[in-house]
Amino acid sequence: MAKAYWVSTYFSVSNPEAMAEYAKLAGPALAAAGAKFLARGNAVKAYEKGLTERCVIIEFDSVAQAVAAHDGPGYQAALKALGNGAQRDIRIVEGL
Repeated sequence: MAKAYWVSTYFSVSNPEAMAEYAKLAGPALAAAGAKFLARGNAVKAYEKGLTERCVIIEFDSVAQAVAAHDGPGYQAALKALGNGAQRDIRIVEGL
């Protein structure tokens, strides 16, 4: 079974306090669901749109595990805490 990778790219953070609350909840919730954080932080170099906002790459054992982590109650509570505090894109892709 192929691994899965969750890629979050941020376009902007409008509410740093909400972002901090989200981070306090999201990290432990995803780790409990089997997440392995591979990279997180602001991009050190950006091409195309030139956005160097936060980027997070997380590994899971499978797509099903990644989707379950996102849809689970722990991560959903983190999303509620974030609210409209950030504009971002989350994608889950299957590894090769």
